[in-house]
Amino acid sequence: MDDATRRQFIDRVRDFQARGDPSGWCDQVYRDANGDVTAVFWADRVANPYLLDWLQAHPAKDPLLRAVTIGCGVGDDAEALAAHGYQVTAFDISPAAIALCRQRFPDSPVDYRVADLFDYPAAWAQQFELVFECNTIQIMAGAYRMEALNAIAALVAPGGDALVSCRSRATGTQEDAFPLPLDQTEIDGFIRAGLKQTALIAYDDDQQPPVAHFFACYHKPRA
Repeated sequence: MDDATRRQFIDRVRDFQARGDPSGWCDQVYRDANGDVTAVFWADRVANPYLLDWLQAHPAKDPLLRAVTIGCGVGDDAEALAAHGYQVTAFDISPAAIALCRQRFPDSPVDYRVADLFDYPAAWAQQFELVFECNTIQIMAGAYRMEALNAIAALVAPGGDALVSCRSRATGTQEDAFPLPLDQTEIDGFIRAGLKQTALIAYDDDQQPPVAHFFACYHKPRA
């Protein structure tokens, strides 16, 4: 994406945000791809490596364990969860994204759904033993960020885990960036939401220049 295209894209995102629709712009990106996954500029088309490492270290021991992928995009993380033995629900606000997932993985056991993080089915609350969030909160603005975080935390079943992958920043920096990385205070919102942090990995990715990230793991205690 060249600089002019990126500026136009960010202007469109901020226009949606100003209208109180923090993620409504997402569907246009997938519709513009017209079924070509390579045209979705943020899609890595591989599962998150830190998710894969966690799944290797924590094998699913019960075939009835449920997992959910937040803003599932083109589906690679959801497919990895299914391959490691979870019953997976994967949702995205974009109908075009879900159509692309079903096109890519026509025989998948994953239950791909169109759903809104701010208005998902009430029956999903506290129903998932594993919740995976990757890069959703960072595309939100203002109060929507903590609203999204709390909605994600509310999906975790007692005794379950949440894994969070996102860009990171020092507090007080990059305030005008998009996507806006999470600082330490923001990601600690998962602790304030009642989860116990079990790991927090801070690392730089392999882009040039490198981009700082968090990969955080949380556990929800049983009552």
